[in-house]
Amino acid sequence: MSLKTSKTVDMPTISVDIAGYVPALVVVDMQNDFATSSLAGPDTIVPIVNALISLPFKARIATQDIQPGNKMCCAETLEGSEYSAASIHHPEDQEQGKVHWPVRCLVGTAGADPVSDLKRVKFDAVVHKGTHPNIESYSAFRDVWGKGESELPQVLREVGATDVYFCGLANDYCVKYTTKDAIDHEYNAWVIRDAVGNISPSAFAWDEMSRKGIKFTTFEEIKGRLQSTV
Repeated sequence: MSLKTSKTVDMPTISVDIAGYVPALVVVDMQNDFATSSLAGPDTIVPIVNALISLPFKARIATQDIQPGNKMCCAETLEGSEYSAASIHHPEDQEQGKVHWPVRCLVGTAGADPVSDLKRVKFDAVVHKGTHPNIESYSAFRDVWGKGESELPQVLREVGATDVYFCGLANDYCVKYTTKDAIDHEYNAWVIRDAVGNISPSAFAWDEMSRKGIKFTTFEEIKGRLQSTV
């Protein structure tokens, strides 16, 4: 299954109250295995992501999925079919549904590295997720059971972020879950429509995010907004 460049969704432009506005950018999992390898994806968003990184956000944060070789949710580890459904358990026995993903982003491999054209030197922080062999993490905020948090909430608190903008891969999984958790952490959460890629061509992720209160924007809208605040 391949990542698809996100289709245009008819959403209204939403105005922002500039007073007290502190924007941060989170670039989700722009890594080789998601963009060019086992989950082939859209190289077309890399220039847009780089242009976003160059804008005057208060903080620019990358997330990186780093999987151990014995990750329990991989089809190879569980001897299941790729993309088939399964139930997995937290070490404290809480059950959660899961997809059997292909092996991806293994620690120490090129597949886990950021895509080569990404402007990595401009990131203020890099948040790792998925590192525990028995705990799955789609969201960059916390694991799928909501029990363990990453460093992302602390980084956003330290810069005083009010609005968090998300781009990267994949919109219908890691981007979606991260933005939903951003709402739960009481941030204004935005998905940049032309800077994400989807696994599924359907609109289910957009609908789910919209119901959660996540807002949608584009690179050009953000560019104009941030330049007006400088």
